[in-house]
Amino acid sequence: MFPLRDDNPTLDKSIITSIIITANIIVWIVIQGLGSEPTLIRSICTWGLIPGELLGTVPKGTTVQLGTGMAYVIKGDPNWLSLITHMFMHGGWFHIIGNLWFLSVFGDNVEDAMGRVRFIMFYLLCGLAAAGAQMISNPSSAVPMVGASGAIGGVMGAYAMLYPNARVHVLIFFGIITRIVLPAWIMLGYWFLLQIIGAIPSVAGSGGGVALWAHIGGFIAGVVLIQILQDRKKVAAHRTMMQRMRWR
Repeated sequence: MFPLRDDNPTLDKSIITSIIITANIIVWIVIQGLGSEPTLIRSICTWGLIPGELLGTVPKGTTVQLGTGMAYVIKGDPNWLSLITHMFMHGGWFHIIGNLWFLSVFGDNVEDAMGRVRFIMFYLLCGLAAAGAQMISNPSSAVPMVGASGAIGGVMGAYAMLYPNARVHVLIFFGIITRIVLPAWIMLGYWFLLQIIGAIPSVAGSGGGVALWAHIGGFIAGVVLIQILQDRKKVAAHRTMMQRMRWR
């Protein structure tokens, strides 16, 4: 299930959402070399979040294999800045395009509900919560974690709380590709359920390379933080605007 767009106007221009999207694109081009090797793997190892190194659970000097013929050595010097920088790194074209598309669909309305300064705080806090959830789930992991999806998960959690009945146009894939319109709570609830189902194997020590606990942690953080950081006047003004549009 992939969102195409929503029927949810905004009161103001989503400046910060656009800046975050632009920043990710610039990083992808300048620092990650448009995904070319060895620039991509070097950027991931340098700026990605490595739980085992950050928490000191992986011994210094440990060699970690990343793909065929690629490896790096745990230096034992935690890069705390990676708590922020990992949110702007990506592992491939599909990774960055998918993340930024989701942010473009849902970010503008969440920014609209709290204002620009609060939205910056909200986005970064959701990303930190996502990183924390992933580190708790696997504190001895030596694999770099990268991607904006944890912070964007927070945006999606906030959107679900603010606009549960907003119409979202989605593509669904059941043998054939079909376009349907769903309430936001169904589309986002389905996404969240998939993350939980996918993360269950990791409890038993198995699972893939996607940081699903980061998605879950970010989503929950968004649900909680929107209660604190929303501008209730802006939310009320948005609801008034929507009511007027329905009566036209």
